[in-house]
Amino acid sequence: MATLDIKLKRVNKIYHEGEVLAGVVIVQSKTDVQHQGITLTIDGSVNLQLSSKSVGLFEAFYNSVKPIQLLTGSLQVAKPGKFPAGKTELAFEFPLKAKGSRKLFETYHGVFVNIQYTVKADMKRPLLAKDMAKSIEFIIEYTDKTSKAEVKPVPFTVTPQTLQNAKEQKVSLPKFKVHGTLDSSSCSITKPLTGHVIVDECAVPIKSVEVQLVRVETCGCAEGYARDATEIQNIQIGEGDICRGITIPIHMVFPRLFTCPTVATTNFKVGKIKELRPHYPDIHYLLVFFVTHVQPICMST
Repeated sequence: MATLDIKLKRVNKIYHEGEVLAGVVIVQSKTDVQHQGITLTIDGSVNLQLSSKSVGLFEAFYNSVKPIQLLTGSLQVAKPGKFPAGKTELAFEFPLKAKGSRKLFETYHGVFVNIQYTVKADMKRPLLAKDMAKSIEFIIEYTDKTSKAEVKPVPFTVTPQTLQNAKEQKVSLPKFKVHGTLDSSSCSITKPLTGHVIVDECAVPIKSVEVQLVRVETCGCAEGYARDATEIQNIQIGEGDICRGITIPIHMVFPRLFTCPTVATTNFKVGKIKELRPHYPDIHYLLVFFVTHVQPICMST
């Protein structure tokens, strides 16, 4: 039985706009393989969808919710003929250039926004044989020529009086005071988010202190936009009733593919929010939000 596979020259499959995607299409079989040609197709697109709570609100969005094509093209790597028994490798190269005036956004797998780049090989077979296909994903990242992140420490102090959501919902909170610093609100996506937090006082025992990374995805059109926040990851930085006045370090690595540099276009936006969560034994907890701008791979020193 014949097999069809694609292998890229770069093991990590990471490329940048303007580079050449290079690799080989591999056909392997114990016997001769008759075929009607092999075509290679490259595709890069942004797929959008609304959350279930926004269904029916924006009818115009559903009428125009087609994938946004960033990259497309095809080439023939083999003409109709016969491959001999054994392993046959067919080399290919494809320039990574966006369509028209568009740009290639970084690969991102979100809940309502998905930016994906794939290369697919299709081998047509004779009448009684089954056609074969193989598709793999490759990663697009920004180059280091973009503007560098400006490092600005962000100090914060949290008390019951500073929580806007607690005032609006008239929630009864214990007396407490928390302060700390984020090393920067503009972060390099390849470097960890760092900082520290200190619990000065708290009238009740603390169960744990956690930092949560949340992505904020916005989809829509001229009729309106739907904004949804979903959790990416949650890490615990303190367990139990931690000592007051102790510096607790914050160190969070951005999970690649599920995060991307902050991006805003006409039809979609992707941003990040961090949440500081001191948990109390009675399940009530405090949410402190820090809006973060995530930069590409470069970082000022």
